[in-house]
Amino acid sequence: MNETRLLPEQQTPVPSPCINVCKMSPVTGLCEGCLRTIDEIVAWGRADDDTKRAVWAEIRRREEQIPFD
Repeated sequence: MNETRLLPEQQTPVPSPCINVCKMSPVTGLCEGCLRTIDEIVAWGRADDDTKRAVWAEIRRREEQIPFD
């Protein structure tokens, strides 16, 4: 059976990007686990799906900027 998997940002409701690695980087100001700002984390619970998808888009952009060895 070929099951299509949706990316988190394509799902409804939009799931949280939290992976329970909650540590804010003093250098980037982002959570080292989910790559969100503290403002994005605080607002998540009351955000609508469009806002959550916009945050996911920012997370994807941030992921592209991370230098992996």
